[in-house]
Amino acid sequence: MAGPHKSGRIKTRSSLASKRFAIVVADWNEEITNALYEGAVATLREHGVPAKNIIRKSVPGSFELSLGGLLMAKKRDIHAVICIGCVIQGETPHFDYICQAVAYGITQANLMTGKPVIFGVLTTSNKQQAEDRAGGRYGNKGEEAALSAIRMLDF
Repeated sequence: MAGPHKSGRIKTRSSLASKRFAIVVADWNEEITNALYEGAVATLREHGVPAKNIIRKSVPGSFELSLGGLLMAKKRDIHAVICIGCVIQGETPHFDYICQAVAYGITQANLMTGKPVIFGVLTTSNKQQAEDRAGGRYGNKGEEAALSAIRMLDF
């Protein structure tokens, strides 16, 4: 994802007015994922994407983001997909398996469809780190995911 301080060419507002974005949001850790979603939507709107062209789809958890992202990317009228989730490390290796599977699955969705399917998944050691990246002291990674989607449409 593009960082908040990274420069890059962003499409003009008028060129985004006809683009449709799907945002697939994991319900698990929903206070975090909702904040990321709101950041993504605000960024898309600021760049000229009409609200009617932003479609939200929910999946149970981050593991399901890969399939949700792929299914949305396969739709003809969707130009880019943003996958939003949050995986917080616990006491077992489950965290590692989920993070690896989600990263691989979203990569495959990009390659299989040729459309941008953006990895907007926080993988943190604790809840505080997630909060810091969902509108806290390190910004909102949902905003960064939206900027990545916009930039990849121009690739």
